[in-house]
Amino acid sequence: MLVSRRLIVFALVFLTIAPVLGQSRNERWVATWATALVARAPAPPAPVAGAPATPAPGAGRAGGRGSFPAFTVSNQTLRQVVRVSVGGSRVRVVLSNAFGTAPLQIGAAHVALRDKDATVVASSTRPLTFGGNSTGTILAGATLLSDPVDLIVPPVSDLVVDLFLPGDLFVGPSPVATHNGASQTNYLSETGNHSGATVVPVARNITTWFLIARVEVVAPATTATIVAFGDSITDGAASTADTNSRWPDVLARRLAARKGNGVAVVNAGISGNRVLGDGAGVSALARFDRDVLMQTGITHVIVLEGINDIGIARANPSPSAADLIAGHKQLIERARARGLRVYGATLTPFEGAPYYTPEGEAKRQALNEWIRTSKAYDGVIDFDRVTRDPAAPTKFLPAYDSGDHLHPGDAGYKAMGEAIDFALFGPAK
Repeated sequence: MLVSRRLIVFALVFLTIAPVLGQSRNERWVATWATALVARAPAPPAPVAGAPATPAPGAGRAGGRGSFPAFTVSNQTLRQVVRVSVGGSRVRVVLSNAFGTAPLQIGAAHVALRDKDATVVASSTRPLTFGGNSTGTILAGATLLSDPVDLIVPPVSDLVVDLFLPGDLFVGPSPVATHNGASQTNYLSETGNHSGATVVPVARNITTWFLIARVEVVAPATTATIVAFGDSITDGAASTADTNSRWPDVLARRLAARKGNGVAVVNAGISGNRVLGDGAGVSALARFDRDVLMQTGITHVIVLEGINDIGIARANPSPSAADLIAGHKQLIERARARGLRVYGATLTPFEGAPYYTPEGEAKRQALNEWIRTSKAYDGVIDFDRVTRDPAAPTKFLPAYDSGDHLHPGDAGYKAMGEAIDFALFGPAK
């Protein structure tokens, strides 16, 4: 009898606090936007008089630890723009110091709906707090989750995240978590705390996301979340900046139009990434947990990886197609262990790209054939078939080629996003 009374009291307490927490049993947190971060090397030490300049570790290696920036962020505000996929009534932001060796101080933070350029909708501005505090510390190697705020976020809309950084982001030995080549204009303010201002005084435009790992919203419990996992072709390289023309963006718009708030799409592409090798970020196998399995609300994964392993090897027999297939099998099993549906996307054509070789083409064909026929994946998205020139199948259809013969242009990304069958993600809601 005593146990029953305790259970009743517990249930009444839960039902009492659930509205306070702003989340019912029919809702849950889901990632509505995310990016895959890499370590950006700190600035080099000041040169000794008469000695040659020494670059920072990793300088000049695209995406690996990244080159140090040609500007500083010190006692300034970053205004960063992200395009959400699904909407919600509450929002929170995840900041990352994943590669850092020292704590990072956040002097102030806000979230708001974007108006245009560096301007936000004034009535939508909300201060972000961290455990109730207006300032926060991201510990070395850690993430920092903001407290939730009430804000109606429309699906497929631009959200602004402001971060005031009182210290110098690039001084000292600690690498900074960034996403290079965001294909999105963000803004660095003049000196001072301008977090939450309707308009920030812009010192410079930047095309990198700093420290932001993810944006989450409260959405219906039935909301699915797809993670697009890949390299530059998922990251949207060669697409037109500020137009959200990447193939995951196209897919998100299609799903929003058909299913309302039913399916979120987040982009975990890193330009230059490989399945088996580090360089542009750590390998796909090494980053899969952080960039895929830890995404909030994840239900589905689309894997488009391997063209850089093939191209960088050129005529070298290693890695072989069998090596790449073994890597894909690892990703599949790790996704399935989490109860996820995982889909394989065929590699798009690359004849004419600087690192094309006949040996590499043979590997691409072999990997694509395995993806299509092995039934190892839960389903296949045949991007190769969508984008190739029927008259020359090892090349892009000219209308879809960005001009570098490796990346699609906007039309090619649109074709890719429109080719994905909704049936992969369940019936319409």
